[in-house]
Amino acid sequence: MTTPREPRRLPQWRELRAVLPRRPLLTRAQRVAVAADVADLRRLAAKRAPRMVFDYVDGAAEGERSMHRAVAAFDRVEFSPRVLRDVSEAPTSVEILGRRIAMPVMLGPTGFTRMMHREGERAVARAAERAAVPYTLSTMGTTSAKDVATAAPGGWNWFQLYVVRDRPRNLETLALAREAGMDVLVVTVDVPVAGARLRDVRHGLTIPPSLHWRSVLQAVWRPAWWFDFLTSEPLKFATVEGAPDDLAEITNLMFDPSVTIDDLAWIRSAWQGKLLVKGVQRIDDAKELAAVGVDGLVVSNHGGRQLDRSATPLELLPQVVDAVGDRTEVFLDGGVRTGADIAAALAFGARACFVGRAYLYGLMAGGEPGVRRVLDLLRAELVRTLQLLGVGGVAELSRDMVRLR
Repeated sequence: MTTPREPRRLPQWRELRAVLPRRPLLTRAQRVAVAADVADLRRLAAKRAPRMVFDYVDGAAEGERSMHRAVAAFDRVEFSPRVLRDVSEAPTSVEILGRRIAMPVMLGPTGFTRMMHREGERAVARAAERAAVPYTLSTMGTTSAKDVATAAPGGWNWFQLYVVRDRPRNLETLALAREAGMDVLVVTVDVPVAGARLRDVRHGLTIPPSLHWRSVLQAVWRPAWWFDFLTSEPLKFATVEGAPDDLAEITNLMFDPSVTIDDLAWIRSAWQGKLLVKGVQRIDDAKELAAVGVDGLVVSNHGGRQLDRSATPLELLPQVVDAVGDRTEVFLDGGVRTGADIAAALAFGARACFVGRAYLYGLMAGGEPGVRRVLDLLRAELVRTLQLLGVGGVAELSRDMVRLR
């Protein structure tokens, strides 16, 4: 017996319209607004910025093993979720250094930020202010502390210090940061000399970028970036005046390879706010720094941009947390690309995470809206991860919920 077939019919126009291709996203702002994750913004950044600029952000030292291992460590995270828990609310706010922020994220210090987008540090600071998270201005920044404070007067703006050979210049720099209302100092200690960033070497990257035959070809394919660059205020260091334009020469000429832990007392005497040390990669160093009373440690290998084959921050994090106990706050920097990464880091014991490359991808892709999109994505991903883990907020994350496969 043959089963009768359902009769055919002509579809109505509203049904056809629902399945027809929608109007393509024509503008960069539209593409930024609908980016599904940081990886999408990275791809948009690669299409907008010249290759030498994109590679400055995207690259790392030598064979780039440290950078790739930091990201790969988060790929190894396995969650152990709870079930049948009330997760109708999953607050993300956390208290760090005596102050509550909207989510456990700090936008980390990056050099030459106006090279990525003409608004540079101002755009990043405004996005951080909107998201109620801290922004850290770098010593090698291209916007002054005063201008950052003016751009984001309601933000929690921090300052990052490289101890340079000219000690009076350090004091002048700290005074300018204090005058701008910055009350947290992040001292980076893993740059005694320049790392070998081979992508920059191969591009012949200078600060500011200079046109040669290869970059002229890039200008043809990236006209929007070059138009912004050539019609904006000339790119220069806001704090470090008279620096050479070669990246390695900047580092080797200015930064002091003789700095030791004893110098922290001198820095503390010149700085009355909170003091964090960034670049911790050993347990014994963490213990020593906790013993001298710094307010926080940042487990970091400088995004893999200094010593290749250095410690992987996420793998080292639980050991540092156990070693220092409650004597100081511990933060993680390196490899964070998603809200799930942040949840994993907190479960392993971090108070919060520094984010660097992720927001720079957003900045290159779309300026301030791109940075805002990164922060919105991180928060949404974090909330969703908390709910799927069965926890009612970041305060309930614990080490029994994570392991590294």
